[in-house]
Amino acid sequence: MVKKANLVGRPVDPGDCGDLGIHIDRTGRWFYHGSSIDRKEMVCLFAQMMSRDADGRYWLISPGEKGTITVEDVPFLAVELFTGGSGREQVVSFRTNVDDLVTVDQDHPIYFADCPQTGEVVPYVTVRDGLDARLTRPVYYELVALGFEERFDDEELYGLWSSGTFFPLGRLTDPD
Repeated sequence: MVKKANLVGRPVDPGDCGDLGIHIDRTGRWFYHGSSIDRKEMVCLFAQMMSRDADGRYWLISPGEKGTITVEDVPFLAVELFTGGSGREQVVSFRTNVDDLVTVDQDHPIYFADCPQTGEVVPYVTVRDGLDARLTRPVYYELVALGFEERFDDEELYGLWSSGTFFPLGRLTDPD
């Protein structure tokens, strides 16, 4: 939790403003009371103040106040992919729509979840502190092109290595 110092130097909790009227839709667009926030600099600033609590609520926290926001899916999109090295020495990184750079590793894994609206399996990456980014379709296709087959515990998997960890993208054999 962010705290600011009062005049005598003791930390003070920021005031809770309740719902701030900010909404992030499934496409990564930000809205304030229904109006689109079109200034990327403003969205990037808000994104840096964002956190998520243990109950799954999203918050914007500044030194003086805090409030909840609604997020339709996840707050960020992975819009660009970067790689270095190859094979087991490969390192994969993403740039998000708010210009965060995240390197895929044990603390920032790629994972998959079912979309409640469509039922399709959707790829995500952990960005920071419980905040995730959904991989855009073109970025996911680039990622799949980097993968290769690996065998783990008698199971054939398709995936990729990043930062010394293998991240499965799919099974090549049916599980028994």
